[in-house]
Amino acid sequence: MGLATSAMGQTNLEKFNRQLDQIRLDNAQQPAKDVPIGQRTLIDYGGYFTFDYLTVDDSQSENHVLKQYDTTLYTRINFDGAHELFLRVRGTYQDFNDGDSFNGKGDQWLEQPIPDRAYYKFDLARSQSVYHGKDIDYNVTAEVGRDLVYWANGLVLAETLDGGIINVAKGPVSVDLIAGVTPTRTVDIDSSRPDFDTNTHRGFYGAMLSTAIGAHRPFIYVLAQQDYNKDVTLEVAPTETKFNYNSHYVGVGFTGSLTDRLLYGAELVYEGGETLSNSFTIEPPFLVSADQTSNDIEAYAADFRLDYLLNDPYHTRLSAEVIVASGDENRVLSSSSTFGGSAPGTKDRAFNGFGLLNTGLAFAPSVSNLLVGRGGVSSFPLSNFQALRRLQMGADFFVYSKVRDEAPIDEPTLDSAYLGWEPDVFINWQIVSDVTLTARYGVFFPSSDAFTNDDARQFFSIGMTFAF
Repeated sequence: MGLATSAMGQTNLEKFNRQLDQIRLDNAQQPAKDVPIGQRTLIDYGGYFTFDYLTVDDSQSENHVLKQYDTTLYTRINFDGAHELFLRVRGTYQDFNDGDSFNGKGDQWLEQPIPDRAYYKFDLARSQSVYHGKDIDYNVTAEVGRDLVYWANGLVLAETLDGGIINVAKGPVSVDLIAGVTPTRTVDIDSSRPDFDTNTHRGFYGAMLSTAIGAHRPFIYVLAQQDYNKDVTLEVAPTETKFNYNSHYVGVGFTGSLTDRLLYGAELVYEGGETLSNSFTIEPPFLVSADQTSNDIEAYAADFRLDYLLNDPYHTRLSAEVIVASGDENRVLSSSSTFGGSAPGTKDRAFNGFGLLNTGLAFAPSVSNLLVGRGGVSSFPLSNFQALRRLQMGADFFVYSKVRDEAPIDEPTLDSAYLGWEPDVFINWQIVSDVTLTARYGVFFPSSDAFTNDDARQFFSIGMTFAF
C-alpha cells in the first residue's frame, strides 16, 4: 500500500506540472557608422506579477488547493538589429493548503529567482547589411543560451534547453539545428526515478528541413534524446531499478492554410531507441525481482489540427484536433515510467515524447497509449462594448480513449478502451493595458469501465497579471 501510494503521488505531481505548463502555454537602413550608437540600440525592459488560485482533484478524487505567486523581470537589448541579448528572471512561490502538496514538501519555491530565459542571438543578413552594406540572398541566425524550444508542432519537444539553435535559410528552404540539455529542475517524464522533479539531465540534438510551397510548409526532422540520469538507482525491496531511456524520433508534417480561413497542422512521428526494462514481475501476491534488459523502442504518434476563422465581428475561431499515440500491453503499471514499465525481453511500443499538447485541464494525460478528439470554439463576444472588447471566451470538448485497451496509461486503469470525456471553458480579459484576468475550468468524467474511481475530477484556476 505504501509503494502504491508513493507511486501515485509522483504521478499526480507529474500530471499537475503538466496542467500548469498547459496554462502557461496558453497565457521586432543605413550603414552603422553613420548613425549614433544611441540610435542604433533598442533597450526594452519590464516585468509582471501574477497571482493564481488553483483547485484541482487528483486521480484519487483528493482535492488540492494552491495559491501561486509569480514575479517575472526581463530586459532585451537589440543592437543594429544584428545582435540581441535577452534575460528573464522568474521566481514562483507555491502556497498549498495544509496537506495539499503533491510531493509532501509543503509550501515551496517552484522556481528560484534565477534566469529561466537568457540568450544571445545573431542575425547574419542584418549584420552584412548594417556593417558592410551588402544584401545577401541567404541568412543564418544563431542563438546561444537558455530558451524554450518548441519543435515542429509540439508533439515531441517543448522544453527549455541550455544550448544552441541555428537556422540557415535560402529562399523558401530552411534548416534548423538544435543541441541542448535540460536545466536541472526540469520535471521528467519518468515519475518513478528519484528526484524526477528536481534533478533531471537529458540532452536533445536534432535537425529539421522545411520549405514553403505556396500556403503550405512541409517539414521533416530527426531528433535524438540522450538520458544523462542513468547513474540513478531506485531500491524498493525486493527490487533494484536502474534508469536509461534513450530515444530518437523521425517526423514529418505540414503547416499552412487550405483557404484564407481554414488553417491546418499535421505531424506524424516514429520513435525508436532503447530503454531499460522493468525490474520485477508479479506473482500474486508477491513482487519478484527480475533482471533488467535493454529493450528496443518501436512507437509512433500523430497530431492533426484544423482551425476555421469565421468572418464575423467577434473574431470567432472553431478548432478540431486528433491526437494518437501507441501503447504497450507488456508494460506493467505505467506508460512512461521505468519502474512498472516495459517487461523484460520485449519491445517497448509505448510512445513517450517531451512535447506539450492540449490534452485537457482536469484529466491532462500524457501522450502515450492515447487517442484524443478535441473540438473547440473561442470568440470576443462583447467586442461592441468598449470596456469588454478585449474579453475572450472559449470552450474545448475532449473525448479520450486508449489505443490498446490492455496497455497502461500514466495512471492505473482497467482493461477498457474508452476513458471518458471532459469539457473545458476559459476566459482571457485584458481589463486595461497592464492588467489581465484569466480563468480556467475543466471537469473530467471518467468511464466506470476504465477507472475503479469514476468520480468526476475538477480543475479550476483564476489569476491576475499586473505588468510594469
